[in-house]
Amino acid sequence: MSDPLNSAAFLTLLAEAQLKLDAGFTHLPDNPSAPLGDAATTVLAEAATRLHDNYPYAHPLYAGQMLKPPHPVARAAYAMAMSVNPNNHALDGGRASSAMELEAIAEIAAMFGFPKQCLGHLTSSGTIANLEALWVAGLTRPGKAIAASSQAHYTHTRISGVLGIPFVPIPVDDTNRIDLAQLEILLQTNEIGTVVATLGTTATGSVDPLDELLVLQQKYGFRIHVDGAYGGYFTLASNLQPAARRAYDAIPHADSIVVDPHKHGLQPYGCGCVLFRDPAVGRFYKHDSPFTYFTSGALHLGEISLECSRAGASAVALWTTQRLLPLVPGGAFATGLSQGREAALALYSRIAESTHFIAPTHAPQLDIVFWAAAASSPAESSSLAQRIFDEAAKIDLHLALARLSVALFPPGTWPATSESTVLCLRSVLMKPEHLLWIERIWVLLVTAANTAAAFE
Repeated sequence: MSDPLNSAAFLTLLAEAQLKLDAGFTHLPDNPSAPLGDAATTVLAEAATRLHDNYPYAHPLYAGQMLKPPHPVARAAYAMAMSVNPNNHALDGGRASSAMELEAIAEIAAMFGFPKQCLGHLTSSGTIANLEALWVAGLTRPGKAIAASSQAHYTHTRISGVLGIPFVPIPVDDTNRIDLAQLEILLQTNEIGTVVATLGTTATGSVDPLDELLVLQQKYGFRIHVDGAYGGYFTLASNLQPAARRAYDAIPHADSIVVDPHKHGLQPYGCGCVLFRDPAVGRFYKHDSPFTYFTSGALHLGEISLECSRAGASAVALWTTQRLLPLVPGGAFATGLSQGREAALALYSRIAESTHFIAPTHAPQLDIVFWAAAASSPAESSSLAQRIFDEAAKIDLHLALARLSVALFPPGTWPATSESTVLCLRSVLMKPEHLLWIERIWVLLVTAANTAAAFE
């Protein structure tokens, strides 16, 4: 899977960076460490062998779940920083990495059009980032419920339960976006304090109409949280359809947003991020820990986050990546996002013209594509999709499966059915290389379909 030449270049990059870091501590007395010895070599080789039992996530033929390899410079920066092992809870545990986190966060905030004085930090995951956003939402709108589309990530339901806040799922329209008419009926009860807008659902990549939610907000006064854990970075893409573009352009007016650098941001797991437009919400985090915060009167990241110990190496890796690939429209990073969406559209067009498959009514909004196997009923289509999935894996094309509503497909696709869902094939084409591999992916997909159909 990996290129030996690229692996050698990566190790050289890491070694040179490590020597540069070590030079900053040469004034200290020698502290010889115990030699690693043959045993370390043996167990590390054993670990490497055990890791063969994985799908080839970094390869373009892995087109299944949201798994994007971290950029080599992020890997190198993370590994280098681990020799210091900074903790970004307090400045005492991570002075340089805390400063790098604040700089990286400021760049992400600028990407979203948030004000310079906004409040934000990294987290260990998108789940924790959403937890913090909904925690603040609950404190800001006490006694009020949280609403999100039925296709929002399942963690919102869980988080609301953990926080003891009522959660109300809102039906979706035929594009898998939140149904605004149904939402407004609920808003009229004055029971909703926060609405979650999902900019990129994890099942289908659908983008909730944030711009239209802002109009409702003016009327009903609720709080808006944007879950952009998967799709947030697409604000930089140059080829979004108009409805999605309007939603992304409305982000600066949201109350909070979450994005996961460990998805499209080219970072190792786990690296999430939460931003609040109003820095005054920092009052909810206030606490006193004099034994932790004692060397500086400046802001410690632990004073604006729910987590305590947190890897400073994540901040170093993110800062380094953003220095190499700035978060600007038209840059190399933004181009990679646009290429992923272009790859999704290219695959969708092939599916729509094929007799093997059934394309959904609407084209992809981001880089997720889903489709059904051509069959006379949802049950038969589901069974065939499972066989295609299995046969594709045998020839090294790795897809995903998702059970979705039959309403996402053209009317009359299965006219006599009473079934409401169908098992679909699904791909997340989030690697820029996917655009170059679409023809190869398509050939393998058709081969798998023909093989699967032969078993009928």
